[in-house]
Formats: sequence, structure tokens, C-alpha cells
Amino acid sequence: MDASVGFAWVHPSQATLETDRWLNAVAAGARVIVPSLWFLEMANVLLMAQRRHRLTAMQRKAALEKLAAMQFTVDEAAGRIAFGKVSELAEKYGLTIYDATYLELALRRSLPLASRDETLRSAARGCGLKSP
Repeated sequence: MDASVGFAWVHPSQATLETDRWLNAVAAGARVIVPSLWFLEMANVLLMAQRRHRLTAMQRKAALEKLAAMQFTVDEAAGRIAFGKVSELAEKYGLTIYDATYLELALRRSLPLASRDETLRSAARGCGLKSP
């Protein structure tokens, strides 16, 4: 799951039926694996939303608390392979290194990839991955 999904969970204007379904699955105990990068991206996305007046400081704090209460499995390996497979995937599919990190994690662990980012979703399909 990438940060676009996490943001949809805490900002109603970004929610879709698909992101709501994923949130319900997590609430029901589904295991979600994220790279350690995910937490940094979420904190940054929420701060940028506040600075752009899309969220108030109070809404940002509530979002951070909601996300902090969720259970995630953190995959630490992606950072160590950023100069290898992650960079290769970014180059091949025209992704940022950050998005390629999510793709590499899904590939390495043979997992579906949850994202709202169409470029990342297209790359995942190109690699034979499915959405959850």
C-alpha cells in the first residue's frame, strides 16, 4: 500500500470505493506491509495538505493519530536495495524512487499493490501484479 491510499483513508475528498474497501479490510485484520518510507511520506503529505489549506492543524493531528493507531508490518529491506532493483524499476517504468520502492516490495514479496497512482498501477500491471 502506498501513501496515496493512506491519504485517502484520512482525507474524505480522496476516498474511493476501492480505498474504503481496503480500509475495511485493514480494520478486519488484513495484514498490510509497507516500506519504512511510508511513514515519512504520510507525515509529509499531511503537512503539505495543511500548508496548502486542504487540512487544518487539528485535522492533520487527528489523521496522524488515526494512522499511528493502525497496525502495519514494516519492510526495512527496500532502503538497502535502493541503488539496485528499486532504481532499475524506477528507470524502466518512469517512476520516482519512492514509487518504485512500493513496486519492488510488492514484487519481492509476491503481493498485490494498493495505490491510487495510475503510473504506479500501470507499472505493477506490467510486472504481473494485481490490485488487492
